[in-house]
Amino acid sequence: MMRVFGPVPSRRLGRSIGINNIPPKICTYSCVYCQLGRSLDVIVERRDFHPPQDLLEEIEEHVRSARDHGESIDYLTVVPDGEPTLDANLGTLLELLRPLDIPLAVITNATLIDQAGVRKDLARADWVSLKVDTVDEEVWRRIDRPHRSLHLPSILEGMRSFASAFSGRLITETMLVAGINDGADPLSRTAAFLRSLRPDTSYLSVPTRPPAEKWVTAPDEEHLNRAWQIFDAHGLSVEYLNAYEGNRFAYTGDVEEGILGITSVHPMREDAVRAYLEKAGSGMELIEGLVQEGKLVTLEYDGRTFYLRKLTRHRPPSPSDSSD
Repeated sequence: MMRVFGPVPSRRLGRSIGINNIPPKICTYSCVYCQLGRSLDVIVERRDFHPPQDLLEEIEEHVRSARDHGESIDYLTVVPDGEPTLDANLGTLLELLRPLDIPLAVITNATLIDQAGVRKDLARADWVSLKVDTVDEEVWRRIDRPHRSLHLPSILEGMRSFASAFSGRLITETMLVAGINDGADPLSRTAAFLRSLRPDTSYLSVPTRPPAEKWVTAPDEEHLNRAWQIFDAHGLSVEYLNAYEGNRFAYTGDVEEGILGITSVHPMREDAVRAYLEKAGSGMELIEGLVQEGKLVTLEYDGRTFYLRKLTRHRPPSPSDSSD
């Protein structure tokens, strides 16, 4: 499994090297809109997945390679196939990365943030994004499909505790799905909660890549505009996150490794793949070969072709396997 990839263009973070600290696709949610499909394992226990020192060595090598190829790096971002805070070694990894002197980001669904240890780990980052799709229990279970043991009120209270103490940049992200969480009343309640967190920016996003469930669609422009107006009226610094992030994917030497690494967590549009291959001096026959070998799959969404690395199930370690 590719554990470090990029730099990739991020709509929030500029040029980011991604760190995949969780095996595919282990999460606390199985969101209907997830770009990587349904979760293979839905769990809530924090576990040891990859030795942090091994990850550090891979990241250091990737940073050197990117810089050797003239690629800029704005952030090191923990953004795995699943939920990053399931990694019991997240805090240790962030501390090990600090000497690289590159800002650290974590993108989390915040489902475990009611745990003090998780809040302590996240506090080691410079930039943290919390997912808040809704504050309505019924809607939450329909759109995010959480592990049955999770409770939304505890998660929301955990977010408040974290936000009140966090000294870095706090971001929130709300994914809107047509007919599910884009109504005026639910959005008003979500916006009121977000205001209590005092985030630097609250993003409104829509599905821009193939979702886990085919019935998922983005709200129309009228609903998007209404959502923005509601968030703005609550005093939030709100931005849309509904534009394609561009084709400036970095090439760091190995074409096949680069494509498989990016598409393991970041589906690529066909035009982005072609631009990447042109930079690397390669052609689409490489992609066709990876598709034939079953390493890549193609998906159609919104009239465009996307490439995604084929995911395979990995048995997660049991709590008894942990060294803790």
